[in-house]
Amino acid sequence: MSGSVLHDAPGPRGRRRIAVASAVVSLVLIGLVALAARRLAANGQFDSSKWSPLFNPGDEDFPDLWRLLGGGLLHTLTAAALAMSFSLLFGVLIATTRISAARWYRWAVVGVVELLRGVPVVIAIFFAAQVLPAYGFRLPLLWYIVIGLTAYNSVVISEIVRAGILAVPKGQTEAASALGLTRGQTLRIVLLPQAFRSMLPAVISQLVVILKDTSLGAFISYEELLRRGLIAIQTLRNPIQTYLVIAGIFILVNYLVTRLATYLEARLSGRVGSRTREAATP
Repeated sequence: MSGSVLHDAPGPRGRRRIAVASAVVSLVLIGLVALAARRLAANGQFDSSKWSPLFNPGDEDFPDLWRLLGGGLLHTLTAAALAMSFSLLFGVLIATTRISAARWYRWAVVGVVELLRGVPVVIAIFFAAQVLPAYGFRLPLLWYIVIGLTAYNSVVISEIVRAGILAVPKGQTEAASALGLTRGQTLRIVLLPQAFRSMLPAVISQLVVILKDTSLGAFISYEELLRRGLIAIQTLRNPIQTYLVIAGIFILVNYLVTRLATYLEARLSGRVGSRTREAATP
């Protein structure tokens, strides 16, 4: 019988207790789901009129509703793509600047990172939407979302990048110095390519967070997916159904992003492995 690193494997009595507890919890959850379904049915939430505009192509509201939601999804993906691109760019720049900065001005970089990382994302978006116009920077709502998301997520990504660079064995830096590479060349040519593979899962997770945080644009009236859903609900009066569909869309898009990350990680692992075998072949 193999044990875990943290605890011993349960014996016969422990397994029986776990099975009984699992059965009890499952019954409680089933009961709660049944109670919720009964309450929803009593309030008419399962009526076809609530679901038809979303799933019945023959419904008169179906094309207009999905045109509205499709436009919101496009706005969401546009804001997410811009915020992801700028966050990655500035995140790498901040991380490399912090690592290579001289001691006398490194404190300024650290201060900016800690300040922006401690500000809630919604505050950063509101600050961009309210303060920038007061100083004459009147931009489309899209750019206030992008600025707010970039301000927060770039410093988070910079910490991920910095941790990935610091995780590269010190011997790599010493070897680069022995070859005569400058600090910037060492970061760009030696450290960043090796760190990228190890930090890819964390970076992808943060990109998924950026995608989900675009929904905060609804609070400044940017018509992304959630805002368009709110507009539809005011006419159709089916908030539960519309929110479920919007949640399903977000889950699907995030799943596709995660699958893309898995594919990229596998491709990078294959390339690294092949290069290692080629280098080992006499």
